[in-house]
Amino acid sequence: MNNDIKNCLPPDRHPRKPNITLPPGSIDTHVHVFDSKYKLSPARGYTPPDSTLADLIHLHDTLGLDRVVFTQPSIYGTDNSAILDGINNLNGATSNRARGVVAVSLDVTDEELADFDAQGIRGIRLNTDNKGGMPIGLDQIAQIAERIDGLNWHLEFLFPGQDILDLMPIFTSLKVPMSIGHFAYQPATAGVEAPGFQSLLELMRQGNTWMKISGANRVSQTDLPPYDDVKPMAQALIEVAPDRIMWGTDWPHPNKYEVNPNDGDLVNAFGEWVTDESLRRKIMVDTPASFYRF
Repeated sequence: MNNDIKNCLPPDRHPRKPNITLPPGSIDTHVHVFDSKYKLSPARGYTPPDSTLADLIHLHDTLGLDRVVFTQPSIYGTDNSAILDGINNLNGATSNRARGVVAVSLDVTDEELADFDAQGIRGIRLNTDNKGGMPIGLDQIAQIAERIDGLNWHLEFLFPGQDILDLMPIFTSLKVPMSIGHFAYQPATAGVEAPGFQSLLELMRQGNTWMKISGANRVSQTDLPPYDDVKPMAQALIEVAPDRIMWGTDWPHPNKYEVNPNDGDLVNAFGEWVTDESLRRKIMVDTPASFYRF
C-alpha cells in the first residue's frame, strides 16, 4: 500500500455557461466518474473526491454537450465498473448517448471483450503517465493490439510528454488505430517548433492517430484561461489532420493540486481556436461519432 497517495482537487462545482453554442449532438470525448462506492486500486497515484454521474449530467446540461465518452481512470485499475455503470445508465435513458474506453489485462477473454463491445466500449487505455493499477506495459502493446484487431477498437495512450520521441517507433508500427489525449502533454511554452510537438504532427500526418485537444489547462503555462498559449498547438494539429481531431473536457480534472479550470472556460477556448461552424461540427460531432461508433 502506498501511504503517500495524495488527495487531489475536486472540479469547479459551478460550471459557467459558455459564450458559444456547441453543435447539436456534440460529444465530450474524455471524462471520468469517481464515486466512493467503487473500490480504489491500492496502486493508484492519487485519491479523488467524488464526482458522480449526476454531477456529470449537470455539467453537460450547462455546457450544451449531448453525448459522452467515459475514459477509465488509473485509480480503478482494471475494474471498469464505474464507467460501465455510467454508460449503461445513460444509454438506458437515451439511446446511444455514451461510449467508453476500458483498461484490461492481457488475460482478458474474447468473451469479455465482446461483452464490453456490446455495452459500448470502443478501445483500451494505456496510461504510462500515472499508471496506477493499469497492468499492460509498453512491451505488451503488440499483443493487446492483436487481441482487439477484429473489434474495430483502438488503443488510447496517455504518457509523459517528453517520452514521445522514444515512443514513436511503437506508435508508427501499430496495426490498429490509436488516440492520444491532452495534446500528448506537449508543453505550450515549448512552442509548435519543439521536437516533441513536431513528432506529434508527423504522427498525425501518417493517418492512424486521432488527437483529443483536451486538457488545455494541463499544457498551458498558466493553468488558467484564456489558454492563448495552447491555441497555436490546437490550430497546428487541426491543420494537418482536420478529420482526426476531437475535443473533451477531461472532467473532473483529476490529479491536480493547486487549481482546476471552470469547464465553461474550456469550451470558450475551443471557440477561440475554432471559429468555423462546419469545422466545429466536424470536431465535436462527426469525427467522434464515427470513431466511437455512436
